[in-house]
Amino acid sequence: MRAILIANPKATSTSRRARDVLVRAFSGDLDLHVAETGHRGHAVDLARQAAVEGYDVVVAMGGDGTVNETVNGLLADGPSPDLPALAVLPCGSANVFARALGLPNNPLAATRPVLEALRAGRHRSVGLGTASSGTGTERYFTFCAGIGFDAEVVREVERRRVTGAKADPSLYVRTAVRHFFSGTDRTRPALTLEAPGRPAESGLFFAFVSNTSPWTYMGRRPLNLSPRANFSRGLDVFGMQSLDVVPMLGAVAQMFLGGNRPVRGRRVLNVHDAAEVTLRAERPVAFQLDGDYLGEQECITFRSVPKAIRVVI
Repeated sequence: MRAILIANPKATSTSRRARDVLVRAFSGDLDLHVAETGHRGHAVDLARQAAVEGYDVVVAMGGDGTVNETVNGLLADGPSPDLPALAVLPCGSANVFARALGLPNNPLAATRPVLEALRAGRHRSVGLGTASSGTGTERYFTFCAGIGFDAEVVREVERRRVTGAKADPSLYVRTAVRHFFSGTDRTRPALTLEAPGRPAESGLFFAFVSNTSPWTYMGRRPLNLSPRANFSRGLDVFGMQSLDVVPMLGAVAQMFLGGNRPVRGRRVLNVHDAAEVTLRAERPVAFQLDGDYLGEQECITFRSVPKAIRVVI
């Protein structure tokens, strides 16, 4: 079985020694080629080439950004049963996609179940989401997209990481709190949600489009915005029509403590199992996909793609 390991050497929990251990573990079962990413977007090119060359498996070793790029490379020409299967070894700060699949949050610990699945020829077809903006470019996402406040926080975190800050949960919390009180616009909502078969919902300050649950993790604790979202259904949307302190605190508390119940509230919007939704903005707003900041947009359409890719699990 031919496989390529796409490794991000800058991923949060990656070390060369750990990577070498993983390579040795896989080499007994696979004809394995190793490729390291050298710049943003490199994993897209490597995965696209792996699909062209007919590899059986593409192993993404990195965080959610590396996984997202690998998925977009594999699906450059759309889903197909002939594409290589995807395996994931989580090495980032959150690893939401890998953990949503049930993998341990550690590359060494995840190696065993991935190897067992490879040996058994076991795969799972999972649905993904796509996001397309006014430029016509469509990009896949594995677990979540965010427009507004959340994406602004991702942007600020990325700026701080450039200056040497460590990407751990505390950095996101500190950045979110600081940005909420002194950075984001809490008085002028910009977003309107449109979905076939339902009236438009305006006055949104931010929105999350989820392909699975949870939305993210705070260390070991999952944060659930749309707990009914999963890889076998359409997309879920969570949004808020208020950035006042009390409604926000209530929503955050429900994310931590709500379990399998969606976040509720008078200023809360929930959409479940949608095939397509569009978010329009009165002005350019920040946009992130799988934790990767993608600039500002004024209109984005999201679509659900059932059984888009085979995952080794």
